[in-house]
Amino acid sequence: MAMGKIRTSKRSSGTSYTSTVTTVVFVSLCVLGVWMLTSNNVVPPQTTTAISTDADADSGLTTTNADYSNKDSNQAGDGGSEKAHPVFEDNPGLLPEDAIRNDDQSHPKETGGGEGSKEEQERVAEENLKKAVHLASSEERTKEAESNNIKDDQPESGKQQPEQENNAQSLLKKAESVFEDQIPQPGLQVKDQVELEQAKPETTTTSQLENSESINADQSSKQEEAQNAEGDHSSMKEQQESILMQDQQQQKEEEKPKPEDEKPDQQQTTVQQENNIHEGTSQDQVEHDEALPAEPNASSSNADQQMPQETATTTQSQPDQKTVTEGETQPKKRRHKHGGKNKEDIKQTKEKVASSSSSDDSSALLGGENSGIPKESKESKKSWATQADQSENEKERRKSGPESGDGRIYGYTWKLCNVTAGPDYIPCLDNEKAVRQLHSTRHFEHRERHCPDPPPTCLVPLPQGYKKPVEWPRSREQIWYHNVPHTKLAEVKGHQNWVKVTGEFLTFPGGGTQFIHGALHYIDFIQESVPEIAWGKHTRVILDVGCGVASFGGYLFEKDVLAMSFAPKDEHEAQVQFALERGIPAISAVMGSQRLPFPSRVFDLLHCARCRVPWHAEGGSLLLELNRVLRPGGYFVWSATPVYQTLEEDVEIWKEMSALTKSMCWELVTIKKDKLNSVGAAIYHKPVSNECYEQRKQNQPPMCKNEDDPNAAWYVPLQSCMHRVPEGEAERGSQWPEEWPLRLQTPPYWLNKSQMGIYGKPAPEDFTADCEHWKKVVSKTYLNGLGISWGNVRNVMDMRAVYGGFATAMREAINKVWVLNVVNVDSPDTLPIIYERGLFGIYHDWCESFSTYPRSYDLLHADHLFSRLKKRCKIPPVMAEIDRIVRPGGKLIVRDESAAIGEVENLLKSLRWEVHLTFSKNQEGILSAQKSDWRPDEYAAAPS
Repeated sequence: MAMGKIRTSKRSSGTSYTSTVTTVVFVSLCVLGVWMLTSNNVVPPQTTTAISTDADADSGLTTTNADYSNKDSNQAGDGGSEKAHPVFEDNPGLLPEDAIRNDDQSHPKETGGGEGSKEEQERVAEENLKKAVHLASSEERTKEAESNNIKDDQPESGKQQPEQENNAQSLLKKAESVFEDQIPQPGLQVKDQVELEQAKPETTTTSQLENSESINADQSSKQEEAQNAEGDHSSMKEQQESILMQDQQQQKEEEKPKPEDEKPDQQQTTVQQENNIHEGTSQDQVEHDEALPAEPNASSSNADQQMPQETATTTQSQPDQKTVTEGETQPKKRRHKHGGKNKEDIKQTKEKVASSSSSDDSSALLGGENSGIPKESKESKKSWATQADQSENEKERRKSGPESGDGRIYGYTWKLCNVTAGPDYIPCLDNEKAVRQLHSTRHFEHRERHCPDPPPTCLVPLPQGYKKPVEWPRSREQIWYHNVPHTKLAEVKGHQNWVKVTGEFLTFPGGGTQFIHGALHYIDFIQESVPEIAWGKHTRVILDVGCGVASFGGYLFEKDVLAMSFAPKDEHEAQVQFALERGIPAISAVMGSQRLPFPSRVFDLLHCARCRVPWHAEGGSLLLELNRVLRPGGYFVWSATPVYQTLEEDVEIWKEMSALTKSMCWELVTIKKDKLNSVGAAIYHKPVSNECYEQRKQNQPPMCKNEDDPNAAWYVPLQSCMHRVPEGEAERGSQWPEEWPLRLQTPPYWLNKSQMGIYGKPAPEDFTADCEHWKKVVSKTYLNGLGISWGNVRNVMDMRAVYGGFATAMREAINKVWVLNVVNVDSPDTLPIIYERGLFGIYHDWCESFSTYPRSYDLLHADHLFSRLKKRCKIPPVMAEIDRIVRPGGKLIVRDESAAIGEVENLLKSLRWEVHLTFSKNQEGILSAQKSDWRPDEYAAAPS
């Protein structure tokens, strides 16, 4: 049965009573007069005229007075007694049906028969007239208030009402039906009335009207059965009046606070609402639901309003069951305006849910809701330069743009890279096709980056016998041979204590060409030569050129110094790979024809120990590149044979080097000999002003033009010139940073308060907010909430760094880790800020391969990288690059938009990574995954 029928059975048409109330009263008076003249309590009138009520029209039932007349005649024949008039003098008005029924059942009033006096009949008729008028007025007011709500909801059976309302006879009969509700049926005994009341079907309760279509239909069926069985027109009328009385009583009760002891079905509805809110329904959605028009009897198919849920699955229970089990929710329905919770109840429920542990956990997982860090400001990008804008070559490279398509390759078939480099493949440094097309290799162009287009989507195989890497600090002294199975360097440099083969290990005595007896002694020797260097205080971040196996940088950790070590991928096979396997930061790079991927004036000290770089050649262009990245007031330590040997070639190089450094205004601070290692070192100091440049007799090397940006470094050719030293107090490079570790937390002095930061605040405030944000994320989420065992994490890369907040938080939480900060070429150039605070990093474009060996890092961290990156290039090659860089057993943490998280998760699963956690809320998500040992069996086609 359609629920609309139950709705109409509660209410008569508002239009008829509103527009014809005067006519009804007049007709009622006429009916009363006729009844007073013709009424006979022993012999009722024998009329057979059918009276159709609103309820009859709705249910399709027609009841005649003859049915009642027959009953009355039988009753008269039995006793012929007349009801006592006092029974009807106490009009119950709008009292609940239960109250009337209980009184009648407890104290049935039996009255004797007999005909009353004419005066009494007139008095009764007058009182009944007043009651009829009062009822009509009451119903008029009620229908006027409800007319706006029910105009659009009339059932199909109501279509017959307009025709009846235009008929005078129909109006007369309606008036009689209303009047009959207030007076006794002629000749009907009180006992019979009580029996009829007892036979009436149960009315629909408030909670049933609100929550269940099936219950309403079932009760309507009961009403039909009762009407057909009894044929009792007055019973139907009393039921209609009872429903109306309950509706009015319910309106009054809603204005009062809800009692604590709710009915079971109401409590279950409350549980359902709280569960829906707990599962992620926003308060705005709930309030919107409460504001919907009252449709208590609308079908569930039209009223179900599914709200977004975070993790719950929606199930549909039986109509008579309202309990909600854990982990499932029921469809949210439009509730009756008299039922459900009010807004205050919902707010209280929301507050309880917000304070629950699950809410705290989700907030902690995303890490940004309570940290006060906003999203990146679009306006701030106008005040920050990017490497992509600064590099003319990059502008030309970007003209072609990314390939068409959305870049989604779910269920991708991965294959092994079929390349000569095998397990050591670095796509941008092993591009044999590009190298063959070079016109010259004079400036080591063949060691520079030449990235394949499109980027490879193959996977690098594992070396045979690969094992879990040795953990730091033991890894500084030894690593597994099968992880980096190269022995040539041990054969060539073993006597210099670079590396040796010891059983199944490769061991590193800590020596080098210039410090055979160990790096620690050599490090102390440098500081003794120039005490102002002050390792770990004045000097914090250095650049080690031609680093070999990076033992110098590895032992500088004991002095609390970070060394960015680099060397080319050349005949000294795998030297940078050795460094990374040992847990020492290093990249594959060469001083060739292009600038190094670092900003200007960021390194506190530069170091070259037999680095085999011709500093003096071609006007000193390579040494001028070092001058670009060296901080004013910084030092250059050159430990090479021209410093302390007297061979003809060495003497000639020393002369040229001395002339070049003098023309560059570098001061030779000292030349010291290390007796233990039988070597010497020359230590130079860069000027802190432009005075020397201005006093030079010859402008060689020349000063760079004003339009030449010293910070432009991404695919920018070398320039044989010098940039002026900043002298303004607010210019970066005019002052030395705070001593370490104070500089880590101190905003750089040159951050201008008038400049908008990345997140929209003044730059110094942005810096501090970013730092606090990542402290909370790392401490509350990363350390304990992602299931990561941090004991075996050493090499970490932040794939999209801003101010270095993540690296700072990681250093404070886990002292053994180091973090390489990568600033994307299309992002605001914040890399100088990272160096200023005593950290290090590099420029990079993740649409290309990174300059590092496979299996280099224990953990990669990507904060809102992929959602930005997919606008320029496809994601699968980036995921293949991540798989190449991360060690087996290594981790990946991704924080991004939910859509990007989903795409990354699918690709990781296709790579057989173990996804430990994914969580999304408010379109933001987090993912934690771990790389497995899986490798495909099939090889890709060899590159042409």
